[in-house]
Amino acid sequence: MFGLATDDSGVPADWAAADHRAGVARLPDLSPSSAQRVAECVRRHRRAGDLVVVSIHWGGNWVPAVPQAQRDFARRLVDLGAADVVHGHSAHHPLPVELYAGHAILHGCGDLINDYEGIGGHGPWRHDVALLWRLRLDPASGRLRRLDAWPLQRRRLRLQPADAGAVDALRRLLQPDTTAGWRDGADGGWTLAPA
Repeated sequence: MFGLATDDSGVPADWAAADHRAGVARLPDLSPSSAQRVAECVRRHRRAGDLVVVSIHWGGNWVPAVPQAQRDFARRLVDLGAADVVHGHSAHHPLPVELYAGHAILHGCGDLINDYEGIGGHGPWRHDVALLWRLRLDPASGRLRRLDAWPLQRRRLRLQPADAGAVDALRRLLQPDTTAGWRDGADGGWTLAPA
């Protein structure tokens, strides 16, 4: 697991790790050269049989779409062999999932638990919806075998099954970018599996 952050997610420059100071692995930008530096770091630490998740705190809160720069960066990490899964987070609501070259890119997982309950004013996004994610990867290749997501709803600081309105809201958030459709699971969740 490699954790990174960008300045547009609210991580200030003085939180960045330095040669003689602990801190956050802060990306200066989402350029090809930054992706190459991440890939070199992963190569130095990856051992045979490792599956690698690159977790990135990026972007603003309550965003309407995944920025192209984030898409390109995530894809570069996969192309460079630096990530079996790209795990994005920051937006407070789930963002679409992308299947790219057989690998999962979760552009934004949203919040599972937070303290925003009852705080509205975020445009079309609901503050009370969440998804619980589970990925199954091929242990040899790191490619996605199956992704499950369970729609949940926060009420009184507790998670419970989502009502019909919350399920519809979550479906609308996830559908635009998936290259394979979600199907309903027997347990109330959704499954996305490569064709």
